Amino acid sequence: MEIRLYFQLLKRGWWVILLTALAALASSLGASYLAIPQYKSVARFILKPSNSIESSASVLQSFYTLERVVVTYAEVMNSDRVFNDTLAFLNLRADDLKDYTYESEVLSGSSILELSVTGPNPQTAAKVANTIGYQTINFTQNMNQIYTVDFLDIAVPSTKPISPQPLLYASLATVLGLFVGGFLAILREQLRIPLDALRNRFHFDTMTGVYTSRYFSSLVEEELAQSPEDLHSIGIVELQGLQDLPQTLPLSGLQHVFQRVTDTLRRELRGNDIIGRWNENDFIVMLPNTSGLSANRTFERIFKALSEPIELDLLNMTVGLDPHLGGAEYSNNISMRELLDKTNGALEKARRNTVSPVYVWQMENPFWEGLDEPIQE
Repeated sequence: MEIRLYFQLLKRGWWVILLTALAALASSLGASYLAIPQYKSVARFILKPSNSIESSASVLQSFYTLERVVVTYAEVMNSDRVFNDTLAFLNLRADDLKDYTYESEVLSGSSILELSVTGPNPQTAAKVANTIGYQTINFTQNMNQIYTVDFLDIAVPSTKPISPQPLLYASLATVLGLFVGGFLAILREQLRIPLDALRNRFHFDTMTGVYTSRYFSSLVEEELAQSPEDLHSIGIVELQGLQDLPQTLPLSGLQHVFQRVTDTLRRELRGNDIIGRWNENDFIVMLPNTSGLSANRTFERIFKALSEPIELDLLNMTVGLDPHLGGAEYSNNISMRELLDKTNGALEKARRNTVSPVYVWQMENPFWEGLDEPIQE
């Protein structure tokens, strides 16, 4: 199950994986292009008992000792003494070889020494390797008469650099980029889910589950900006019966009341209508692509549904909502503030009507006088 989940996360984040792999490939090719080629020259030497050893016992003893002494010869080859003699022989300074490295090692299970010199110039690398070898032979030939060291293979200039290797580096970088991209894609999805949940906390009212007033306003402004020529309607649902309820009703009972109100609004509205909690006791709704006349009929149905008292059986009490609805029709590119002002004005008139407290303001003609008077269906 987890494997399938991760596969889905990778599938959704395919573009992250692709971009990371391409970035790694481009970085690798760029680094290979800018890097200075390095060449490696190798010289090999053999260490063996000298011809002065005659008896078989001496030969066996010399080979036994040889396995231990060959390491010492390798250290001599790596020493500063030999390196300084090499610089003097080649008439060079230490700075002239600052970009070169050298190393000697004993080949496993043998008496063979291998000296490798790496640097930007293949001819210089080969010359330095051979000179270090000659200087090692000169230094060690007077150490004793039991062993001799000599060239087995002379270093020759290399024709191919050991680095950079664009094809190899590009392949490794692409594979690494795919793995890193996959990790980033999974991490992105796992971070996005908590961020979405956190964002929703600021978008939705915790008590009712509808939009907060701030987010509702942003949605309305976005809708008006996208379709400024269309007719839209908004309305404030005021529940005067709830004004003193928070102080007298337990939280569970209050949640039940608000849930009933929310369910009623969703039942009477369409699926694309927007519901928000305007303040502590009021809701606000937007009806996209709806004229003021149609909105008025919808608000009448909402008023009728909310006029029914809510029974709280566990608390043995009945709550009357005493609803009032004031709305306004958006038209003629009026501003969001103007639209809300007209809605609040309609709500004020609804408060003064005890028979049918529902009013919707409409702008039938912007050139008529007395346009600020809301009309009643």
